[in-house]
This record gives sequence, structure tokens and C-alpha cells, in this order.
Amino acid sequence: MPKRGKAYQDAIKTFDRAAQYETKEAFEILDKFPKAKFDETVEVHIRLGVDSRHADQQVRGAIVLPNGTGKEKKVLVFAKGEKAKEAEAAGADYVGAEELAQKIQSENWFDFDTVIATPDMMGVVGRLGRVLGPKGLMPNPKSGTVTMNVAQAISETKAGKVEYRLDKTNIIHTPIGKASFGPEKLIENFSALMGAVIKAKPSAAKGQYVRSVVVSKTMSPGVKLNPLKFV
Repeated sequence: MPKRGKAYQDAIKTFDRAAQYETKEAFEILDKFPKAKFDETVEVHIRLGVDSRHADQQVRGAIVLPNGTGKEKKVLVFAKGEKAKEAEAAGADYVGAEELAQKIQSENWFDFDTVIATPDMMGVVGRLGRVLGPKGLMPNPKSGTVTMNVAQAISETKAGKVEYRLDKTNIIHTPIGKASFGPEKLIENFSALMGAVIKAKPSAAKGQYVRSVVVSKTMSPGVKLNPLKFV
């Protein structure tokens, strides 16, 4: 375990790490932690009572956070013809087809945060699965990134759309904004995300669905919330 910095050690002294807090209190605790020299990202970590190895227990989707993420996202769109023109007009940072796929493969180029593709381009994009998949960049219909409505997808991404999906340990890790947002805006974003995750509960899920909820900043310890509040 790497040695934690002074700010982290100071933060630990300000709250009970074993306790489970109400939402408002948890975000107020987070806000009072010593500040870093940069605007930290605030993340939510949600452990669910499902088994991601089973297709009928997957939890995945996307939501536009009411206050955005505080991060400007670069969008790459795989499209041709009219859809490519539509993507350019909607503010995509990169638009193309085979030549972009080649650039990613041959140059290890990843100067983008989100990939959107029209369905007819998935033959090209599919070949990039090995490199885009591990980085969480593979377009997917469930997250709205495989679509004919590229303008809307670009607009939502730029407005603060975040994806949520289970990792192999059945935990969702999602950014919900910047520390500078303050508790009120962060709580609004957090509530929107939790609402989406609860709505996405698979019918095959048994027992307690939300097992644990932790909020943290880039350089801070995590603060636990009471998971029984999210049912």
C-alpha cells in the first residue's frame, strides 16, 4: 500500500471511516477535506448485489448529469456521408471512418474521451474492440453511443453525459463532477446517477441490490453512505 500524503492523513482525522452517513452529511464531509492543488474529480463507487458474469444481471447505461461533469469531453464519431456532416455540424472533435480506425491501430492514438458510431460503421469499429474495450471507449447501443442520431449523442456527451457499468467485482465507478461544484450541485448529480442505477436494476437481481455506496475525491479517502437509503 503506497504511503498517503499529509492531506489524506489530515482528512482521515475529520470523520469516522467506519460510519455510514446520510447523503447531505457525506458530501459536506467531503467538501471540508483539505483541498488539493487542482480541482479534484468527485467519484461515486456503488457495489451492487448482482453477478456481472451473468448476462441477465448486467447493469449498464448512461445519464446526462444535471450540472455536467466539469470536464470538456473530446468526441470522436465514426460516420460517413450525411451523418459525417451532421457530426461535424454538431461539434464533434473528430469525424471519419477507416482512416481513423487505422490511426488508432497504427499510432496508438487516443486523443478523445468518447466514441460514437452509426450502426453501419460497427464493422469497422468492431475491429478496434481489443484496444477500445479495455479503455471503456467501445460504442454501445445501451449507452446511446451506437446511433443514427449522432447530433443528439454529441450534444448529450458535451453536456455532461456519463456512462455507468459494472466492473468485474460488481462495482460501478462513475465521476459526478468536480470538487469546486460544492455539495449542492454534487448531490444533484449524485441523486440523478443513483436514480438511474436503481431504475436499471435487473429483474434477475435477488436480495439487497445496493450493497455499498462510497463517495471520494481524487486525492481523498472515501466516505460511506447508508446503502439502505437507495432501494
